[in-house]
Parts: sequence; structure tokens; C-alpha cells
Amino acid sequence: QVQLAEFGGGPVQAGGSLELSCVASGDVEKVNCMAWFRQAPGKEREGVVTVDDWPTTYYADSVKGRFTASKDKRKATLTLQMNSLKPEDTGVYYCAAQRYSCSSWLVETDGAKFHFWGQGIQVTVSP
Repeated sequence: QVQLAEFGGGPVQAGGSLELSCVASGDVEKVNCMAWFRQAPGKEREGVVTVDDWPTTYYADSVKGRFTASKDKRKATLTLQMNSLKPEDTGVYYCAAQRYSCSSWLVETDGAKFHFWGQGIQVTVSP
């Protein structure tokens, strides 16, 4: 089994920055593609970024140029640097992982294909 723990997040003003981290533990050899998803109040969960061991990275159009993800395979961690934050970035951010490499379409899904999930962490961007 794989456990995912998210760190970072919190409140920030628009235009500010935050860094999220996700640390995998347990059977980390089963982890290849890691991802961040988010869910805003009243909305469906959406993909933010996926990163695998190549590394191949896919970003959602809404965060391109503002967010940067990096994956450390040895440490089994996924970091998300979020800059130029907007109120619409507000939501609960979830770390997810799966056994296989990332396909380009995964970031456009709600994450149903991912096997492992963290508890989620709140990010609130005020105007």
C-alpha cells in the first residue's frame, strides 16, 4: 500500500506564491505517475499537473506558466510551486499517484485512474 501526505497550503493573497509538497511512503516502488488535483467548492475535481519518472510533466491549461512541478523519485516526493495565484486557484488540493507512467490525457480527468490519494490540503487565495 502507498500513503500520500500533503504539506504546505494555507491562505495567500492574489498574486502571491505557495509551495505544496507530497511525500509518498509505504510501497513507493509502486509509484510512477504522481499528480496534483484540486476541487473548488461546488465544482468537480480537476487535474492540475501530472509528473512521472521520465520525467514527463503535463499541466492543466489554467496553470501553465504559473505553476511548476518537480518529482524526486528517490525521495518519492512531488513538489508544486504555485506563483501568481488567483482566487480561482482556491480549493482543496489532492496528491495522487499510480503505478504507470503519465499519459497526456490524465491531467484532463478527475483522477479516477489514480490508485492512491492523499487527504487533501486547503489553498485559499483572497482577492
